[in-house]
Amino acid sequence: MSAATDYFDKTLALLEQIRESELPQIERAAEICAESIANGGLVFLFGNGHSRMMCEEMTPRQGCFVGFVALVELALSNHANIVGANGLRAPLYLEKYEGYADEILKGFRFGPDDAFIVISTSGIRPVVVEMAMGARSRGLPVIGIVSRRHAEQSAPAHSSGSKLTDVADVVIDNHCPPGDCVLELQGLEWRTGPASTVTGGMIINMVRCATAERLLARGVRPVLLPSHQFVGNAGAADQFERFYDAYRKSLAHLYQ
Repeated sequence: MSAATDYFDKTLALLEQIRESELPQIERAAEICAESIANGGLVFLFGNGHSRMMCEEMTPRQGCFVGFVALVELALSNHANIVGANGLRAPLYLEKYEGYADEILKGFRFGPDDAFIVISTSGIRPVVVEMAMGARSRGLPVIGIVSRRHAEQSAPAHSSGSKLTDVADVVIDNHCPPGDCVLELQGLEWRTGPASTVTGGMIINMVRCATAERLLARGVRPVLLPSHQFVGNAGAADQFERFYDAYRKSLAHLYQ
């Protein structure tokens, strides 16, 4: 068996575990999201570091719809340079700095129908825990996407002793192992083959689809973003404008 097929098989097994054990939590999360959006609220998504990719997978993305807002703090997630300016060291420091999450949250005026999704494979960093705490203290239900195995085997990093699994109202397990990577290769001291992008992307899209289903059942038709690849398609171009306009209007209460 090659390393490529071994990674495929191991990651596919994680997806099967999600299907077998996480559907009730995913359905509960979708119900929270649908309730929020149907009542004119917003569902915020936050993830620092690599987890911010799950926020962007939800929106903006072909097939996404108005109601979800990616709260992506660049200081915590823009470190593609690795070294130097906008490198990796500063974000890794900031995510451990207590009080930083609340400063981010102060930039928004949340409404009574808003909700929050916090994504973190480890589920222990102070910025993640405090983001969930801050959302709950403002009356927002919190959905956490986390590796339960990683969180359970890790000491809490926040002074309260809390982890994301302690704070979230609904916890969806991405089933990744501690450290995220699934593949051991002879000659390498550390594992490779991280899987949380695959399992997290699956979870986010399951929540998205189940939310759309619930909105339709309530008589609420989501305003979708179509693919921009439909070049010359007048219907797609018109839908783009409807999406932009509806999204802009959906943010009105944030800055009132």
